[in-house]
Amino acid sequence: MSKMNITIDGKNIEVDSNSTILEACKKLNIIIPTLCHLDLHDLKMVNKSASCRICVVEVEGRNNLVTACSTPVADGMVVNTHNIRVMNARKTVLELMLSDHPAECLSCSKGGNCDLQHMAERFGMREIRVTGKSQSTYRKDKTVSIRRNLDKCIMCRRCETMCNEVQSVGALSAINRGFDAVVAPTFEVNLHDSVCTFCGQCVQVCPVGALTETDRSWEVIEALANPRKTVVVETAPAVRVALGEEFGYEPGTNVTGKMVSAFRQLGFDYVFDTNFAADLTIMEEATELLERIKRLKSGEKDVNLPMLTSCCPAWVAFIETQFPELLDIPSSVKSPQQILGIIAKTYFAEKINVDRKDMVVVSVMPCLAKKYEAGIESFKEDGNPDVDIVLSTREFAQLIKLSNIDFNSLENEDFDNPLGESSGAGAIFGTTGGVIEAATRTAVEWITGESLDNVDYKSMRGEEGIRIANLKVKDLEINIGIANGLGSARELLEEIQAGNPRNLHAIEIMACPQGCIDGGGQPYHHGNIDIIKKRKQAIYEVDGKKTIRKSHENPSIQKLYKEYLGEPLGEKSHKLLHREYDKKERV
Repeated sequence: MSKMNITIDGKNIEVDSNSTILEACKKLNIIIPTLCHLDLHDLKMVNKSASCRICVVEVEGRNNLVTACSTPVADGMVVNTHNIRVMNARKTVLELMLSDHPAECLSCSKGGNCDLQHMAERFGMREIRVTGKSQSTYRKDKTVSIRRNLDKCIMCRRCETMCNEVQSVGALSAINRGFDAVVAPTFEVNLHDSVCTFCGQCVQVCPVGALTETDRSWEVIEALANPRKTVVVETAPAVRVALGEEFGYEPGTNVTGKMVSAFRQLGFDYVFDTNFAADLTIMEEATELLERIKRLKSGEKDVNLPMLTSCCPAWVAFIETQFPELLDIPSSVKSPQQILGIIAKTYFAEKINVDRKDMVVVSVMPCLAKKYEAGIESFKEDGNPDVDIVLSTREFAQLIKLSNIDFNSLENEDFDNPLGESSGAGAIFGTTGGVIEAATRTAVEWITGESLDNVDYKSMRGEEGIRIANLKVKDLEINIGIANGLGSARELLEEIQAGNPRNLHAIEIMACPQGCIDGGGQPYHHGNIDIIKKRKQAIYEVDGKKTIRKSHENPSIQKLYKEYLGEPLGEKSHKLLHREYDKKERV
């Protein structure tokens, strides 16, 4: 690749010919303000809308200012990034943006995490010269997972890039012009009626409060204050390696013990671990996979392979809306969230002699689609949900702060049993490749009848969009696919439609890039991939430190089957732990 010599603010630098001015400035540690720019290095994707215009710079010899984020470098180019002309232009752009933006910072759920707010502070905006009534007329749109307040949309189109280019869902696009311009679903239908999967990646990248989660924190407070209710909480593996960021800890710090202590300080009656349900998921899912492979080996035709993991509700919504003809191949096992909920309201409720209607199950998840999943009608009994309320990691952190709990000074505490004991295999559900690696640990031991000494299947780990692992287990060759994000999932699903040319037997799909550690409900990382990598490393460290690292060796799981469920894929376990799928007609 050829090189270009350019000068920026009097400093000479040599950069690749395909670089933008913004990229060249970064090499010189020259800070250029941006709002719409979103550089997803790990996904090799950049939001190229150049719509906010806050990054304008002056290029000598050109009449107009240019956007640094989209303007390619040229040999001999001379750039000025902070002269009076540039600064006036940026200030004017920002004033125009703020003049039509609701002044709701005190009540906005994005307050403190809003890029526009930070930009105004950086520019020292103390007055806005452009005045007048806001011209935006868009209504609010609220689903069980995501709230859209389009008056706050600044048309950066980050959400559109994430939804269409990265996730390939196609739920959002820019419509209309002028003051009416906004990003919305086709025909401006409500998000719930669109092909949205509620993965929340649009919320994760939105720089303002136009897209946020639907907050249910106060419902938790009311439940905890109700003496007639037994309130149970469960928490996912990815939460414990990200929650600490909200309290000043380094990304990737495992705060499990403090998290459990915080739950008890809030007043929860029982604190359980979704990792327990992850182990239970593996018992059912590994059994299901081996059953399908056994049928294939016996010569049976039309075996529904490859089997697809079913833990991620956003991915399930994706296949139900966009690939309904493939609904016979996902595993029928419910997600760990729903499994913990149903086991708490049956097995555990019977143990403590509590009617399920008097038990409230609260789930703390890294994922906004979990809110949608908990509301599915088939996950209710006579209208009573298996999981009553779902909070994101961010909501839980805010609840701790609201309750005046000094998180950093909390002592470490352990989960309650019997639904709090888990293996390392349950922990790695929090990152891409973890579910299928956990299932493999159990499946291989069941096939060979021998103890597996090395449980680290590193061929299933990584950051690529699609990974393929080929295993040789006795006389079986098992080919496993891993899709990292919905865009990669689409590629593998289209391959299945074309005849499964890679001869895959199982595929793990996680809707969010890098898995739950980068879920739509996690603390905002503002595109810093290093934060995601540290969370992932922490997940594997949790696994490595566990005495038990295989789901089927979890003694609480063994006891549950012996006392209550019978056997994997048995009549009772199938009734409680499995589900059906439905084709969803959405636009």
